[in-house]
Amino acid sequence: MTGTAASGTPGVHQEAGTAVAPEPLGWRDSPPLRVAGRPQNLIPLVVGFEAIAEAVSVSGGSGFRYLMEPVTAVAIVFDEGWILIDGGFDPSRIRDRAVRTASFDYENYAAIVPSGDPLKEQVAEAGLEWSDLAGAAISHAHFDHTGAARLLSPDQPLLLQRREWDHVRTVEDPRINFLFIADLVRPGLQPVLLEGDTVLADGLQAIDTGGHTPGHQSFVVTLPDRTVVLAGDAADLRANIVHGRACGSTVGPEGARAAQVAIERLRELDGRPGFEVWPAHDPEWEPWRRVIDRVAGPAAGAL
Repeated sequence: MTGTAASGTPGVHQEAGTAVAPEPLGWRDSPPLRVAGRPQNLIPLVVGFEAIAEAVSVSGGSGFRYLMEPVTAVAIVFDEGWILIDGGFDPSRIRDRAVRTASFDYENYAAIVPSGDPLKEQVAEAGLEWSDLAGAAISHAHFDHTGAARLLSPDQPLLLQRREWDHVRTVEDPRINFLFIADLVRPGLQPVLLEGDTVLADGLQAIDTGGHTPGHQSFVVTLPDRTVVLAGDAADLRANIVHGRACGSTVGPEGARAAQVAIERLRELDGRPGFEVWPAHDPEWEPWRRVIDRVAGPAAGAL
């Protein structure tokens, strides 16, 4: 970024006549999230699908067997306000053929967003208002998790790990790293950077589960009746957790080792009384399956 900080606007660079992206803020320098009380409910959201080789999701998995995996998000509802975790694809990259071809030109990959805007529609169905959204957090910066950034206003920050931001801003080839930089660096979007394990609000903590990407994070949500850990892509599938097998896609020479440490951390949490770890992409995981069956409607049961 170039330019000088705008008067009265911390971390924003401004050039004459040009709208530019705000500079990121550190967590300690950012205002508290606009939620009150504690998490009362989790609302699972299925906002797309992608065809993924098993070997990508599970270390040692098959490169021949492909899974149609859900692309998921979660709304964490507090006594007042809510926070979005992840957000799927930006549908505009799917709807336009030329943009879709340019965005997802991979030999063995398919990105799917059902008609309409599933994220907006499911949020509305849940009775949530975007004006009550305190902010969004992403497990990591891959393009199947960053699409909700388009919906955030300047007072609704996007939370990610500093190591993930540094990865995004220094990577030489965004395409082979599955990044859409424009999702994350855009006018009006305020990134807020976390440093490892961080308490985001009463009953919500981000935890370091790097490996899949350098700054991958998971989220521990303490509800009235149980504690849910949103694994993100540190565990695509329940098989990762049950068998202690890390994700198959990692970044850097230390990525595989870090991913194994991450899955062991998640597995330990999953074994605690009252805890459950949700895999981000498991098509058979009940919370995602319930959403798919509900949205598909009763006619789907005839197939």
